[in-house]
Amino acid sequence: MKKKIPYLFMLLIFCLGITPSLLAQSGKVTGKVADEKGEAIPGASVTVKGTQQGTLTTAEGTYALEAAGNATLVISFVGYLKEEVEINNRTNINITLKPDTKALEEVVVVGYGTQRKVETTGSIASVKAADLVQTPVANIAQGLQARVSGVQINQNSGAPGGNISVRIRGTNSINGSSEPLYVIDGIQVSNGGGITDVSPLSTINPNDIESVEVLKDASASAIYGARAANGVILITTKRGKNGATRVTFDSYYGTQKVNKTLDVLNAAQFAQLENEVFKNNYYPDPASLGEGINWQSYIFRKAPIQNHQLSINGGTEKTQLALSLNYFDQEGTFIGSGFKRYSYRLNLDHRISKKIKIGTSILGSYSVNDGIQTGGENIGDGGAVLSSVLGAAIGAPPTLKPYREDGSIFPFGEQAGGQYREVVNPLNFAAALNKRDIKRTLANLYGEVNLFEGLTYRASFNIDQRGELYDGYSPRSIVNKSDLNDNSGSGSKANANYLALLHESILTYSTNLGKNHTFKATAVFGTQLENSNSNTMNASGFPNDATKNEAMQLALTRTVSSGRSSQRLDSYLARVNYGFKDKFFLDLTARVDGSSKFGANHKYGLFPAVSAAYRLIEEPFLKSVTWLSDFKLRGSFGITGNAGGISPYQSLSTAAATGSDYMINHTYTTGINPTGIANPDLRWERSVQTNFGVDISVLNNRVSFIADVYQKKTNDLLYVKTLPLSSGYGTLTGNFAALQNKGLELAVNARILNGAFKWDVSANTTINRNKVIDLDGGVTNERFITTYTVLKVGQPLGMFKTYVFDGINQTGETILPGYDGRVGGHKVKDVTGDGQITAADQVIVGNPNPKFIYGFSTNMAYKGFDLGLFISGSQGNDIYNASRLSFENPLGQRNLLAGVVNRWSPTNPNNQYVSPAQGGRLPISNYVVEDGSYLRCKNLTLGYTFPKFKGVQAIRIYASANNLFTITNYSGFDPEVNTYAGSNTVIGVDNFVYPQSRSFLGGLQITF
Repeated sequence: MKKKIPYLFMLLIFCLGITPSLLAQSGKVTGKVADEKGEAIPGASVTVKGTQQGTLTTAEGTYALEAAGNATLVISFVGYLKEEVEINNRTNINITLKPDTKALEEVVVVGYGTQRKVETTGSIASVKAADLVQTPVANIAQGLQARVSGVQINQNSGAPGGNISVRIRGTNSINGSSEPLYVIDGIQVSNGGGITDVSPLSTINPNDIESVEVLKDASASAIYGARAANGVILITTKRGKNGATRVTFDSYYGTQKVNKTLDVLNAAQFAQLENEVFKNNYYPDPASLGEGINWQSYIFRKAPIQNHQLSINGGTEKTQLALSLNYFDQEGTFIGSGFKRYSYRLNLDHRISKKIKIGTSILGSYSVNDGIQTGGENIGDGGAVLSSVLGAAIGAPPTLKPYREDGSIFPFGEQAGGQYREVVNPLNFAAALNKRDIKRTLANLYGEVNLFEGLTYRASFNIDQRGELYDGYSPRSIVNKSDLNDNSGSGSKANANYLALLHESILTYSTNLGKNHTFKATAVFGTQLENSNSNTMNASGFPNDATKNEAMQLALTRTVSSGRSSQRLDSYLARVNYGFKDKFFLDLTARVDGSSKFGANHKYGLFPAVSAAYRLIEEPFLKSVTWLSDFKLRGSFGITGNAGGISPYQSLSTAAATGSDYMINHTYTTGINPTGIANPDLRWERSVQTNFGVDISVLNNRVSFIADVYQKKTNDLLYVKTLPLSSGYGTLTGNFAALQNKGLELAVNARILNGAFKWDVSANTTINRNKVIDLDGGVTNERFITTYTVLKVGQPLGMFKTYVFDGINQTGETILPGYDGRVGGHKVKDVTGDGQITAADQVIVGNPNPKFIYGFSTNMAYKGFDLGLFISGSQGNDIYNASRLSFENPLGQRNLLAGVVNRWSPTNPNNQYVSPAQGGRLPISNYVVEDGSYLRCKNLTLGYTFPKFKGVQAIRIYASANNLFTITNYSGFDPEVNTYAGSNTVIGVDNFVYPQSRSFLGGLQITF
């Protein structure tokens, strides 16, 4: 009771403090809220300032509420400026709200400048910084997922810092890159890499981003010329602002776990199957073994994730500073995996005089990625078990042990009399060293001079420097004792360095011609140099594991390799923007790029674009339509390029050491052979795009709707063409193929309520259709990329073409010629009806490209509380679940998925799971093609902002759930998957990729 007295005393003081306000004289206040034309505004919020008292206006715009005579009314409505009116003991107060015209003045970032949003003629989408980091992400691209129509983002791997694929308006290349160009504070950055690589974008802190603009059509992106065919993503970081210094601390901590595990055979079921496969009695009493070891529980774990950032922002009229320090740490849900990033950002702007301004932007980071091997490309054989930790965990016999009695990893070859030497202990993958350290600096230094009124010259000098160190080691301790030899233990070290230097000189002239005409011209010269070098050391045969790969000289066998490349790009561009009465807008753009990578006959390329917009809302006949706030039609045509698909020196004759040794004068000499034929006509991939769009806003910009329809044809695609062997070369890389993408994008944003209770929603959907128009000038109509993926003229990229699964060969059925079938094995369909199974019976069985993708988000706020929900999804795409070919085939020595319990036998003639048999593979058929559609709750966040108090501007706490649930019929770990990462031709393949995780976290944000 004594402990409660202080709290009761404080409560009494609090009650006494609020008593005067409760005793204040109050009365009823009524009135009407209308716009400048006198028309009623229903649903407007009328509140008493400093209290929770409030109401909404009726359909006639009237209101009534109790309020003290000395109080102040606050009136607000979406699309109008907020008004505050003192009551002064009045009982009837009518209020007129003025339209909020800031929507017309909103500025968006475009290439080499900014524009008022109302002036944009191209297809440009903006994403707010708050939306970008709503979910805890290590990669900028992750924050964009499902927030922008026309942009498909796949999290190919759920590994911390893992690979992301971004496609703007479809896939635009076959052999080249389809990743967009990223421009971060003027610094041009590319993304890419394989399924196990660290995404380059993961080295950049998403919390430093102020805004993101996605340039989707050719008119918006043509200003980046030969690098813009795949779209452009402009990223602007937070800069200092004039005013009092603000210090912000932002921190969150949470845990992650996998969304699901797969059911596999337990020890008793596995032992019974082994007896059937090998027709012996190796396990005399299978039932006595029970459940056995669940290997997935040994490789999966609950893993922490945390992020801490300190930011300082402020300045004077002359100097503005923004500084941030960040630490991000995400342990993987697989043992042995994780990603850490230490980063800083410094943005400084200083005005020397009224005409001269200088500044800098520096982003620095050091990241450490501990990887683990997942997503092997081997299917249907032992490689699926040996190449990834997930395959090893599914295939590991539940009858074996993970550890020796001393706690060390127990190799399978040392158990069960060596019967399971063909599979590996999944813990081996965590024991192996697989680490990448990446140091990266993005820096921009600029100077800006106002030459005379309207004319500005800006010079910028950019650097992108990246150094990467890879460490790998596979220890002797995980090798079976009987297999240990002089070559056991293998290590590697690799260093890679990249440096890009870019200078741009930018002239901008802007003027108004009279009252009705606006004119702006931009001219740019840019020159960019990129250098990269690498060296790699591989060694095997270490005497012990004491030094791992830090003493390569101790190894018995060592090999080294190194490489260096350089490229240069010179650019000249011009853009003219014209506007008339905020009604008509015309943009003309042209860029010329010259690249050292292009062939001798095509060193330079021209990339023009034209676009126009017509704001019908400015027409007199629409002025009287009060509910219509904006109505704009847009159209554009342009040509962009993809030089990123060409590696240096591909247009030249090349030679390389092939690894073949020749005996010359009794000495082995490494041979150097010609490897590439010169192609002086090699050039950039070229996309011709047409876009038509409409922007509509209603109810004073309360609801906005954006629709775009586009068609993009990409010609001169890089394609590897087969040559006659008599030429001395096997292939030739040239501009032979063509693709087409066309689609529809829809987006809607609505501010439903903007009073005491705020509520807004956003939704978007994208429909894209692509198809191959040509492969190599009409010579080839179809080409298999894998045994189940095909490129076919007239069909979309990545189509699955296989035999058609037709059940199980039952006893007494005829097995057709040409097919190596067996009773109890998979049967495929004789599609042609010719009585035999041939390649002609293979047909298109699946499409990995979705019919449409979509995203939905909503945010609500009331009395300090805020609630946000974000959902994304994909509909109509197929997945080739290649892992099932390995783990639904009872060939012995590996565990299988649980469904195999219902395998075929003479007494159980089912039509799905084959009977046990040593060796052999399941036929490549549509048996493993599954619907990959899904709806995923990406984020659900609940927060509370405390009232302001002295010394603290804001305190907010929040709880967040990420990947909360996924609705899908897909049987694998995760429907958002692709083993082949950023491939343009092999899409939607799952062979045990690192799945995404569900996370729960709590956060704190404080601003001083």
